[in-house]
Order: sequence, then structure tokens, then C-alpha cells
Amino acid sequence: MDSSTIFLLAIVALLGLMFVFVFATARRRDAERAAEAAPSIEERAEAATANLPVPVGHASASGRELERTVALDRRGSQVATPDVPPAPLPAPLDEEALGVTRRQVLNRGIVTTFALTLSGFGAACVAMLWPSLSGGFGSKIRVGKIDDILADIATKKEPFYLAAGRLYINPYPKEGVEKAKKILAYTAVVEGYNDGVVALYQKCVHLGCRVPWCKTSQWFECPCHGSQYNRVGEKKGGPAPRGLDRFAASVDGGILVVDTKAVIPGPPIGTNTTGQEAEGPHCIGAASEH
Repeated sequence: MDSSTIFLLAIVALLGLMFVFVFATARRRDAERAAEAAPSIEERAEAATANLPVPVGHASASGRELERTVALDRRGSQVATPDVPPAPLPAPLDEEALGVTRRQVLNRGIVTTFALTLSGFGAACVAMLWPSLSGGFGSKIRVGKIDDILADIATKKEPFYLAAGRLYINPYPKEGVEKAKKILAYTAVVEGYNDGVVALYQKCVHLGCRVPWCKTSQWFECPCHGSQYNRVGEKKGGPAPRGLDRFAASVDGGILVVDTKAVIPGPPIGTNTTGQEAEGPHCIGAASEH
């Protein structure tokens, strides 16, 4: 795992902790306000029983009242219950305590917005850190049948371009394979050469412009600063410091597979394994090397 991946994961973790902290703080404040506004259970019970009469026979009744009750019971009489007004209802709760306050609505809105933003950022980070989930650049790509690809190149006289992989496919002559094996930069991609193809990254190694194909010269020619590369991406002119970068390619059951997880540096200046020269006028004038 490289440093950029670790940095992005750290950012996601930090934002997650901030979200938990803000959410917990808002919930705690809401609970504290509700507790302050609402009367406790003891207060409600005390208010409900404050004006009730003390029943006869209760532990707090006086001895005289007890004797009077016993005497009336002996005579078969009933003790008249004194008229006592009903106990008043507890004071109504504040509507602000029963409902949701404006401050609570604002706090919850902020937390919700923060959560949605964090979710979107997290999803974007996941998509960037694990590009292989989409089957595009950054993964192994099954380009198609190798015979169909080579036939298409021969018919159109131009490389096969795969936008999802940001790469060009071009034929690699078998007579150049032995020369390529002697160059250290080619060792990781020789398997594709043996199958007769090379997979070239579309970016110019000078300043990163996308390099188009020139049909007249049958070379790659960069419109930004004039760097030129032959059919297999070897540098022929301009300020580029090396040939076009490339990807490892292989053929599995007749299907061309290109591994775009790793960009392999292009061959050094002066490499010429195919001997291919310009086959017509250039589309871009070559800039002087510097």
C-alpha cells in the first residue's frame, strides 16, 4: 500500500471520528435540555398526592381518630368521608420541551449534511483506491480476441485504442523480440512481444500529454512539444527522456489481457529494435532535443 493510499485512508478515518463526535455531542445536548425542562418522577408524584387526605387507619393518623373509628365500627356505622376537593393536575409541560426546538432542528440538519458529505467523500475514495472494482484502468483488462485486434490494426493502418485502459495496442515484429530481451526495461513485457503485440500507455513521457497517432508517418507524435515515437513506442525525436511507457500483456485462450495495475517505464533513448522509420510526412514537426 503506497503513501497516497495510507493518507486517504487516514483522512476518511479522521472524518468518521469527527462525525461521531458531532453526532454524540448533539444527542447529549438534546438529552440534557429535555431533562432540565421535564419534571422528574418524584416531582410528579409529589404534586399528584399533595392535597390528598390522610386516610383513616394510616400510620400517620392520631390515636383519637383511631379510637373513634373503632367505636363507630362497633356500632355498625360508617365513617363519613369528608368532602375533599380533587387534587390539582400537574402543571403542563412546556411546548418547547415536548416538541423539537429550533436549535435541535438546526443541530440535526448540520449533522445530516455532514454525514451525507462524508458518505460521498468516502465513496469517491473507495472508487479511487480500488479501481479494479470497475474493471477499467488499474486492473487486468480483457481487451478481446487477439486475431480480431491484429486484423483491425492491419485494415485501418492505425493502432487499436482502448479508452478504458488508456492505452494503444500495436503489433510487435517477432524479429525484434531478441533485441528487446537484451534491454532491461523490456523484460517485464517480453511475454506480450512473443505474442506479437505491445501495449503502450497513451501519455507522453515528457509532460503527460496524450499522444495521438499520425497516419502519414505511422508514428506517435505529441502535439504539445513535438516528441515522436515509432510504432512500438521507441523514442525517435523531441524532448521526451525515453520511449513511451507500457503495460504487461499476455494472451489467455486467444484473448488479449493487459495488466494496467503497473506502468512500466519505456526503453531508453537510442533503442531501436524494429528499425521502423517514418513512412510519410510528419503530422507534428519534431522539436529539438534538450
